[in-house]
Amino acid sequence: MGKVTYVEFDGSKHTIDLDDGLSIMEGAVRNGIRGIDGDCGGQRACATCHVFIDEGWIGKVGTMSEQENELLELAPERGDTSRLSCQIAMADELDGIVVRMPESQH
Repeated sequence: MGKVTYVEFDGSKHTIDLDDGLSIMEGAVRNGIRGIDGDCGGQRACATCHVFIDEGWIGKVGTMSEQENELLELAPERGDTSRLSCQIAMADELDGIVVRMPESQH
């Protein structure tokens, strides 16, 4: 289990405890955190769980798949640290991770 801090576009912060193996998207959806929709339920079929990983964490979240990269190309606010939060599973090394949400998921 580890802590995840979600930062909404307006700066509002929410920190939760997330069980190992659950995705950052699942943590947001289960805790009613606005800004991550997860419309496809984590199946890499949409980009409504797009987040920006804080710089200090980007090397710890794993490599992006080609399918994830293609979906992120649909995100209007894609940046250098963009990821789909459904593809990042909580693990010990991610305890304390900070993710920021874009202004819109659509």
